[in-house]
This record gives sequence, C-alpha cells and structure tokens, in this order.
Amino acid sequence: MNVDRINQIIYEKPNLSTALGMEFISTPEDDTCMARMKVDERNRQPFGFLSGGASLALAENVAGVGSSSLCPGCACVGIEVSGSHVQAVGEGDTVTAYARLQHRGKTLHVWTVDIKNSAGELISSVRVTNYIIKQKKQA
Repeated sequence: MNVDRINQIIYEKPNLSTALGMEFISTPEDDTCMARMKVDERNRQPFGFLSGGASLALAENVAGVGSSSLCPGCACVGIEVSGSHVQAVGEGDTVTAYARLQHRGKTLHVWTVDIKNSAGELISSVRVTNYIIKQKKQA
C-alpha cells in the first residue's frame, strides 16, 4: 500500500501524528500498512515507558492512513479503537505498528494492528474500525 499521498497531507501542518513522532511506511501488499514511532518524551509515561494512549493513537492513525490510501477523496475517521497492551516498552526503543485490513466495506473498514518493539516482540494488539465519509465535490 502506497502511503506517499497521505504522508504529504500529514506533514503539511502540525497534528497528533507529527506531535507524537509517527512515521508512516508504504508496503508492497495492498491490504497492509506500517508506521514507526520512537519512544521518547513526546509519547512516554512519567515512568519512562510508552504510554498506552500513545500506542492506541499510533494504531488508530496507521489504520486511518490505510483507509485514506484506499479511499482517495474520502474522510476516514476512527469510530472504535480497542486494544490490549501485553508488554512495556522503555524510552529509547522504537515501536512498529503493522496494520492489516480485515474488512473493506463501502462505509466501514476494520483493521487489526499489532505493535511490536525493536526485538519483534508484541507490545499491543489493537482493533480499529474506520467510518468512510464520501466528501461532496465542490463546484
């Protein structure tokens, strides 16, 4: 999945993705996309571990990038995010989110997102549902 077009939109102005340090990556498969995020002062807890909220934000954002890549001209918004955190990640490590499309309907996309540390160990498993809004053409 090529995410170059979406990356241009994301990096035009500050937003949650840029504030937390997310980097979105194209993949050769049409139903997957990836994102990386270094664990640092932008996304860690006071204890020095990756915040669970930052993990969920990473998952929702990578799924949103995937849906947006599949649906040019549409607004793709998360309507449900549910995850389980199974291991802590310390500051200085980098996590990678692997998103796979499970359902591609006309108005709903369902993604599973596995977030892994730099050793390839599972950190969080997240399910994201996106609502696809067809935008009206302006005259």
